[in-house]
Amino acid sequence: MQPDRKMTRLRKLHPIWRTVVEVAFIVFLFYSNLLMGQYTVSAPGQNNGLLWAIQNIFTIENFIIGVVTALIGQLVFEFLRKRV
Repeated sequence: MQPDRKMTRLRKLHPIWRTVVEVAFIVFLFYSNLLMGQYTVSAPGQNNGLLWAIQNIFTIENFIIGVVTALIGQLVFEFLRKRV
């Protein structure tokens, strides 16, 4: 493959990888926030333990909510990034 074609291909992938990393980071923050919420003063995570808390937060519903909100957040960030 010629160097010019390779660089063009990498430039096309750059926004995709940035989006994947940013969405994954937002989902990570979502799940870490849910896990921290299990250990507040009145939450049941203190009594039931870490394994229970992890099983309680890793559900299909939470995954869908996390991914959808991460994609919305990504769209907002891209809008603001292009606007400034």
